[in-house]
Amino acid sequence: MVKTIDMQGMRYLNLFEKITKVSTRYFFPYNNMIVFCVPRGFIPQALGKDNSNLKKMSDILRKRIRIVVKPNGIQDIKNFVQAIINPVGFNDLEVKENEVIITAGNQNKAALLGRNKRRFLEMQKIVEDFFKKELRII
Repeated sequence: MVKTIDMQGMRYLNLFEKITKVSTRYFFPYNNMIVFCVPRGFIPQALGKDNSNLKKMSDILRKRIRIVVKPNGIQDIKNFVQAIINPVGFNDLEVKENEVIITAGNQNKAALLGRNKRRFLEMQKIVEDFFKKELRII
């Protein structure tokens, strides 16, 4: 995943490392929230005692913050997507050659798409960056 980080992104990453003492270079915006990806073993340290680090960052940035497990390959895609879109769910996630297909009901499909397909476009970019696959929601 080759991605250029702008100055605002550098600020987010530096603040995250300063507060949590966990170094990461994976973050992205989704649904007016900033999502940081850290290895599985560092999740408790990143969250802090009683989610104190999460609350502190949220207060400083005035945005919702979510910390998810960094995927270790295509086998982790279902858990990764579910962690990002939580509490919205989906019925099934299928991985084909060059695309990821999410099957959802009418309510969940509307929530996954968002107004003017904003959430869909954000999730499409995330899946493309992490897994080099196209995203479809049916």
